[in-house]
Amino acid sequence: MMYRTAIFATANNSRGDKYVRNACSVTRYRSLCVRTLAPFSSAAKESPVLWARAGVSVTLSEAKDTAQYLMKLNRNNNNRTRSGKGNYFRAAVSDCVELFDNAVDELHQSLRVMRNLSKRTFGTQMGDVNTWLSAALTDADTCLEGLEGLKRRREVNPLRSKVSRASYTASNALALVNKLAATVPLV
Repeated sequence: MMYRTAIFATANNSRGDKYVRNACSVTRYRSLCVRTLAPFSSAAKESPVLWARAGVSVTLSEAKDTAQYLMKLNRNNNNRTRSGKGNYFRAAVSDCVELFDNAVDELHQSLRVMRNLSKRTFGTQMGDVNTWLSAALTDADTCLEGLEGLKRRREVNPLRSKVSRASYTASNALALVNKLAATVPLV
């Protein structure tokens, strides 16, 4: 009995792998896409709408996590001395906090639209989502640019890694939304 269950679970898992790999085939960061969207396989299957929504949802979660990390880092740095080279780091982190606040708002707007798609306004909705996702991606990339040249490796490298991951998930979500926009909506 247990053997049959294991075979069935493996068959379902390989089907789920097929679904997520197919969905992620249009993304730039495929392995990240597959890892972050795999939990949605059984629900999304072959639905471009559900994959795009999952991509936006994962990106929102990453952006919120990064925003919280930035706010904590900002608080910790503001409690330290305000003189010396740390001012550049503090300013970069402060800018990133603002950028990620904007990104979280833009991603909330995107997800709100993705949850209420309609055939009648599909083109406009996809344009709006594309604009907001592009803005969130630009926010993350602008934050990364502000961190260039900073030498405080102990704090900068984990921050770059976190912001990069948010940027990559935003890029993947944008690709999934563009894939959806190119299909006939089945909403």
